[in-house]
Amino acid sequence: MSELFLVRHAQACFGEDDYDRLSPLGHQQARWLGEYFKFRKLRFDHVICGEMTRHRETLEGICSGMELDTPTQSTHAQWNEFDFEALVTAYLGDHPVEIPAEGAAPSEFTQILHNALQAWADGRITAGIPETWNEFEQRVRSGMSRATSLAGSSSKILVVSSGGAISMALRQVLAAPPGAMIQMNLQTRNSSYSHLYFKNDMMQLAGFNHVPHLEHPDRSNAVTYY
Repeated sequence: MSELFLVRHAQACFGEDDYDRLSPLGHQQARWLGEYFKFRKLRFDHVICGEMTRHRETLEGICSGMELDTPTQSTHAQWNEFDFEALVTAYLGDHPVEIPAEGAAPSEFTQILHNALQAWADGRITAGIPETWNEFEQRVRSGMSRATSLAGSSSKILVVSSGGAISMALRQVLAAPPGAMIQMNLQTRNSSYSHLYFKNDMMQLAGFNHVPHLEHPDRSNAVTYY
């Protein structure tokens, strides 16, 4: 059996002009995850990374924590996140009554993203976005196929990506409805990993959204979602 580790990027700079980079806490989260992998004596036969800055910086932090040089990795656009900013903008253009007031609580933004994702999955948002739900679904399916094709008889493969792409991949593994992707996406924690076993055409989910590296009393404030 081979193993697949799907890691969501560490905390990015939510609310700043450039979201696509890690915050200081995000860099620390990534290093802690690497330290945990080192403690587990994990070694990865293949490493795949999305094209985004937050993916690359997360991988660099993991390798720092493992005390390894950053390996040669395959950079695959299939593991990039969907354009959530374009999606939310398009959704609010159709539903201006839901535009949040200045200083709104994070929970309001979470609800808007939930509503936008549901509208996207239902095909109610097609204009003003770079890809449809079905196109995103196919892109992630291609990324999973490409990743698993690298495996030998017993390989460990690391993929560093984003919550939406990972949630879509897991939804496909579980043959679950679109709502499952939405729920998983909204609860996936920064620097968490999901763990799968696979062989030939069989794949099973062993664990979702793990953050053992953050499960310390002095790291209770280090669990984040953006």
